[in-house]
Amino acid sequence: MRLLIMGPPGAGKGTQAVALARRVDGPHISTGDIFRDNIGRRTELGTLAEKYIAAGEYVPDGVTDAMVRDRLAEPDATSAFVLDGYPRTEQQVATLDDLLDARGASVDAVIELVVPDEQLVARIHRRSAESGRLDDTDEVVRRRLAVYAEQTAPLLRTYADRGLLHRLDGTGDLDEVRQSINLALGV
Repeated sequence: MRLLIMGPPGAGKGTQAVALARRVDGPHISTGDIFRDNIGRRTELGTLAEKYIAAGEYVPDGVTDAMVRDRLAEPDATSAFVLDGYPRTEQQVATLDDLLDARGASVDAVIELVVPDEQLVARIHRRSAESGRLDDTDEVVRRRLAVYAEQTAPLLRTYADRGLLHRLDGTGDLDEVRQSINLALGV
C-alpha cells in the first residue's frame, strides 16, 4: 500500500507512521527526517532547508520534491510506503501524482489525524523538552500551525474528492489511534 499520513504538526503522524509502515511492509518516509539528515550533514539542500524550518515556513517545493523523488526511487519504496509530511502543497500533490503515475502506481489511501490546536501546542512543547528540538519555540509552533491551515489543510479536499481520505481522531492514546487507523485501512 502507498499511504499518506497527514495532519498538523504534533498530531502524531510520525509515531503512527512508523507502526503503519511495518504493517504494510514498506518504509516510513518522513520529510522531517530527510530535512534533519540533510541539515545535520550540512548539505547544500540542508542549509537551504534549515533557514525555512527555523522560521516556521515550508521548505520550497523544488527542494522538497527533489529529496522525496530520490527517496521514492529507492528499492524499498517500490510497492509500499507511508509518506509523512508530504505532500504539503498543491504543487507537491501534482509532483507525487506524476512520480507515481510514471511507475503505474497511485496513492492508495490518506489518513488525516485530527487534533485540536491547543493540544497540538502542548504536545509539541512536550516533545521539544524531551528531545531538545530547537525549532519548537512557541512562535514557530504557532506559525507552523497557521501555515498548515493555509497551505496543507486544503489538500485534504483533493484526497476526499478522490475517495481516499480517512479522517480519524488523533486525541486518543497511541493504541487507540493505531487501532482506528488499522480499522479504516483494513490492515
